[in-house]
Amino acid sequence: MEKLLLCTGNQGKVLELKALLPKGIELLSLADVGLPADLPETGATLEANALQKARFAHERTGLVCVADDTGLEVDALAGAPGVHSARYAGDAKVPMLNMAKLLEELRGKEDRRARFRTVIALVASTGSHTFSGSVEGEITEELLGSGGFGYDPVFRPMGSELTFAQMDGSAKNGISHRGIAVRQLVAYLRALPR
Repeated sequence: MEKLLLCTGNQGKVLELKALLPKGIELLSLADVGLPADLPETGATLEANALQKARFAHERTGLVCVADDTGLEVDALAGAPGVHSARYAGDAKVPMLNMAKLLEELRGKEDRRARFRTVIALVASTGSHTFSGSVEGEITEELLGSGGFGYDPVFRPMGSELTFAQMDGSAKNGISHRGIAVRQLVAYLRALPR
């Protein structure tokens, strides 16, 4: 398998996946194949959304397609924003507004435990597979750091003094929810017959 269509318009995800995938796999973007940057994701779970996006792209291109859906689950908010993480503060998907809403809803709450979960779906003509990763942590009381994307400035993984946004890319990829899921995907790809 030399080509993978990465079904996301999020450039942060593209960069993370490029860094984690083995050399020799050409990553194609949605723009490369003439598909819109925003694919349908109407599922009630991360897995359903990831599969929906990958199937949508595969049906239109015939390529091996990889899509992910990621959610931030906050205990004090009964698991919200969860599957709605990207659109938490509205359909415009503005990370700063999402983080502002999250911090406002957690104001005064002592329990700031949270987890990031990612589900990656691979859809090919031979079938579909999913891979998942999760990392426990907490929500900080303010934005810390300028790296990463999404909720990275407010998420501090357990055992770290830094938020994801304060870590360099390789440190984050080494422990992140997406890194865990991508390593499962890579192991699957490497085990395929050549």
